[in-house]
Amino acid sequence: MEPTNNPDFQHGYTSGVEGVNRETYEGYLSSQVNTDWLSERIQEKRTELANTEQQLAETTEANRTAFATLQAHTVQVERLAKQISQREADRQTLEADRDQLRERRTKAAPDYSLLAGLLFLIAGISFLAGDLIISHEIVAYALNIRNTNEAWAFAVGLAMVSILLKPAYDRLIEKPYQEDPVKNGQRYGRFKMALAVFSVLTLAVLGWFRYEAYRTDQLKSAINKSVRQLQLNTDPTAATQTLSPSTLNQIEKQLSQSSELNLALVNSPWALLSFVLSGILFALAGAVCLGIALPVLSAFWFRWLQADIKLWKLRRRLKRLDKEIAPLETQLADQLTQQNVLQHNLDLLPNLTDLKEQRKSILSDLNEFYAELKLAQTDSRISNFNDGYGQGEATRTGLSDEEQRQLRKEMLSLQHTSRKRVDEPRANGTRPLTERTENHRLYDLIRLFGSFCRMSYKKKLAYYPG
Repeated sequence: MEPTNNPDFQHGYTSGVEGVNRETYEGYLSSQVNTDWLSERIQEKRTELANTEQQLAETTEANRTAFATLQAHTVQVERLAKQISQREADRQTLEADRDQLRERRTKAAPDYSLLAGLLFLIAGISFLAGDLIISHEIVAYALNIRNTNEAWAFAVGLAMVSILLKPAYDRLIEKPYQEDPVKNGQRYGRFKMALAVFSVLTLAVLGWFRYEAYRTDQLKSAINKSVRQLQLNTDPTAATQTLSPSTLNQIEKQLSQSSELNLALVNSPWALLSFVLSGILFALAGAVCLGIALPVLSAFWFRWLQADIKLWKLRRRLKRLDKEIAPLETQLADQLTQQNVLQHNLDLLPNLTDLKEQRKSILSDLNEFYAELKLAQTDSRISNFNDGYGQGEATRTGLSDEEQRQLRKEMLSLQHTSRKRVDEPRANGTRPLTERTENHRLYDLIRLFGSFCRMSYKKKLAYYPG
C-alpha cells in the first residue's frame, strides 16, 4: 500500500472528491515519469560523452606521442637497414668477385707442374741458343758478313723464327687440343707424330754426319801421323835437316789427301741436311717447348702472384665488412625491439575510429533523448494544464462572484511568481530542474484555495440551511 501522504495520492484523492477527470492527471504523471527517466538517461549520456571525449583526447595525445617516438625509431631502423643493405651489397659483390677469381684460378690449373714448365723453358732457350749459334755461323761465313754486330743481329733475327712459330703452334695445335681434346686429338697426335719422325730423322742425319766427321777426323789424324813420321825419318848425322824429294812428294801427297777429306766432308750432302734439318728442328722444337713452358709459367704466375694476392685482399676486405656489419646489426636489432614494443603499445591504445563512432553514437542517442524529452515535457505541461483547468472548473462552479474574482486575482499573482522563478534559470542558459517542484507548489496552492472555497461554501450552507 502506498502511503496516504504521497502527493500523487493526495492529488488523486482531491481530484476524486472534486469529480475531475483522472485521465488528465494520469497522462501528466506518465509524462513526468518519462521526463525524469529521460533526464537521468540524458545525464548518463552526458557523463558518458564527457568520458568518451576525455578518453578520445587522451588517446589522441597518446597516439601522437607514441607515433612521434615510433617515427624516431623507424627513421633509425631505416637508416641502419640502408647502411647494412649497402654493406651487404658490397659484400655480395666481393663474394662474387672472389668466387669468379677462384673459378678462374681453378680453370688456370696447368697440365704440367712448375718443374716441367721450367725444364721446357730451359729446353726452349737451349734450342734458341743452338739455332742462334748455327745462324751466326751461317751468317758469318756462308754469307760472308764480317762485322760482328751485324752478324749477331742477323743471327738473332733468324733465331727468333721460333718465337714467330710459337703463336702459330699455340693457335693451331695446342689451344684447340686443350679446348676440345676429343675433337682435336687426332690432329694433335698427327703433329706430334710428324714432329717425332722429323726429330728422329734429323737425329739420324746428324748421327751419320757426325760419323762422317769422326771418320774424316780419324783419317786426318792418321795422315798427320804419317807426315810427322816421314819428317822424323831424316838423317840425324847430316849437317842440315833436309828432306829428300821422295819424302817431300809423300808429304805433299798426304796433305793433298787431308785437303780432299776436308773438302769431301764440307761438300757432303749429309752436312747440308744436317744444317738444314737442325735449323728447322731447333726452330720447331724451340717453338714447341716455349709453347708448353710459357703457358705453364703464366698459369703459375697468375695463380700464385695474381689470384692468390687478390684473394688475400678480398678476404681482408670481407673481414673488414663483417666487422662493420656486426655492430650495425646489433644496433638494428635493438632499434627493431624498441620499435616493436612501441608498436605493440600503440596497438593496445583504443582505436580512434571506434571512439569517434562511439561519440557519434552517444550524440545520436542524446539527440533522440532530447527529442523524446521535449515530447514528454510537452505532454506533461498539456496534462498539467488540463488537470488544472478541470480542477479550476470544478471549483468555479461552487464559488460566488466575489470568490471567483478573488481566485482569479490569486491565480494571476501565482502565475506571475512562477513564471519569474522558471525564467530565471533559463536566462543563465540552463534547463529548469525545479519545474516539477514549482508545478506541485502551484497545484498545492490551487488545491488549498479550492479547499478553502469549499469550506466557505459549506459554512454558508450551514448558516443558511434554507
